Amino acid sequence: MKNIDGLELSPKKIEYLKYILRRGETVKTTDISNEFDVDPSTVTKTINELEGTGLIEHVPYRGVRLTSRGIEYAEFLLRRHRLIALMLSNYGLTPKEACEEASKLEGYVSKEVVNKICNSMGHPDEGVCGAIKHDFCCCCPEEN
Repeated sequence: MKNIDGLELSPKKIEYLKYILRRGETVKTTDISNEFDVDPSTVTKTINELEGTGLIEHVPYRGVRLTSRGIEYAEFLLRRHRLIALMLSNYGLTPKEACEEASKLEGYVSKEVVNKICNSMGHPDEGVCGAIKHDFCCCCPEEN
């Protein structure tokens, strides 16, 4: 993954990375399997593919964790989700509906568009799904 524009990964991989980020620790593949109600072999296959991107690393007998690059990318994914959900909530969707629809759409929204949405919304700090961090974005004022 040389250039990251936000369109590189499948929806399943996006959800795995966000889940690992939210957990904030090494995550067992069985935990991922249980969270997403999928077969452990499916999780292992997806994790192996993700490991090839340099976003996660496998810790033998413990599970997987995000690399520093993976943390940055997962933070972007979470920011994108929350900005899209906030935007959708402004069009009459309930927070739950907005979050669900954002999950369906987010994999098709580039980093450039996310930054434009963020800018047009005034760089919000809170969305309907949680806090919106701006640590790794390039569209926000210096103080964020």
